[in-house]
Amino acid sequence: MPLTRRDLLRLAAATVAGGALGRAEDEPAVGPGPAIIVVWLAGGPSQLETFDPHPGGRIGGPTRAIATSVPGVQVAAGYPRLAERMHRLALIRSLVTTEGEHQRGTYLLRTGQPMSPTVSHPALTAVAAHDLAPAGLVVPPHVAVLAQEPPRGGLLGARWDAFAMGDPAAPLQDLTSPVGLARLDARLAALERLGAGFAAGRPRRGRAPRHAELTHSARAMMDSPQLAAFSLAGEPAAAREEYGDTPFGRGCLVARRLVEAGVPAVEVTLAGWDTHVDNFTLHARLADVLDRGLAALLDDLEARDLLRRVVVVVAGEFGRTPRVNPLDGRDHWTRGFSMLLAGRGLRPGVVIGSTDPEGERPPADPVTPPEVFATLYRVLGIDGDRELFTPQGRPVRLVEGRPLARLLA
Repeated sequence: MPLTRRDLLRLAAATVAGGALGRAEDEPAVGPGPAIIVVWLAGGPSQLETFDPHPGGRIGGPTRAIATSVPGVQVAAGYPRLAERMHRLALIRSLVTTEGEHQRGTYLLRTGQPMSPTVSHPALTAVAAHDLAPAGLVVPPHVAVLAQEPPRGGLLGARWDAFAMGDPAAPLQDLTSPVGLARLDARLAALERLGAGFAAGRPRRGRAPRHAELTHSARAMMDSPQLAAFSLAGEPAAAREEYGDTPFGRGCLVARRLVEAGVPAVEVTLAGWDTHVDNFTLHARLADVLDRGLAALLDDLEARDLLRRVVVVVAGEFGRTPRVNPLDGRDHWTRGFSMLLAGRGLRPGVVIGSTDPEGERPPADPVTPPEVFATLYRVLGIDGDRELFTPQGRPVRLVEGRPLARLLA
């Protein structure tokens, strides 16, 4: 999704908790802190063709399974790199919801709350950005790479909506002034004087502090050295090759760069999982892209000592039916699908739940999204029990579930 100048002004305001920022030479160094990277599999991947295969049975289809680094645990054959790294991951195979429609399922798996006509709940990544953004961060604390519909700030406010960017191979747009920075600063100074003149003698109207905040934060972002985190220019060719020469691979690499620069919340989307038709062929095409990019991300985070700070979540809005339809596809399924977790405060090598090889019985040890979100808030050091308030003053808890002790390190 291309960035417009209006998007930049609105979303760059998320870089400050209030007030204007200094110029690049006065900018404090910002290092990595607690953060979350969500790998969003838009469309709903099939658990049977990814992380919960049942080969040879009635529901398995042509998908083969391979062993992993966790004894007794298999994944689909298209994921050899992740199979080798399964000991670093926690795998939930029994996620259950009641939301089998894309928009509602996406909302639930991003916020931990069911969609409501009266409440706009914040996405998990928006909460992380709000709570974990470090002082001195000039670039947006909430970034969505390749998102079809970026996650939102909801009750926290629009300033916590994700800053949306496309393929990192292309530079960010609207970050260079057409008149040069010196002339731009002169124009901003004139705007400041106009604003001060307008405010004089109007105590009730006052100035427009939000407008001033947007202007100052956007200007600070334009020449901040932190913008380098959005670019792959400094990455060796070998590193780029490791992630894969795809938009998703580049998105995962930028996600690592962003959290290393202090950005606390990044979502990277890999779309195309809505496989009502030709399920097996489409999943096979996506498998190598996901396997390569995600494995490289895990390795890179581990090598840079970031995995102990960063939570990685891999999920889609729901799974796929055990039954194969007449178009060789699988339809929407909410009664037992998979999610991968890794990193900060999470117990690696754990598998929770199991699904019926015949696809008829409910999953063993079912897990709900609120339980997962309560766990993630816990490991990020965020109070999941706290209340937000609607514009009408009604309290809304951040999440209704309790943390899963089995996932906590």
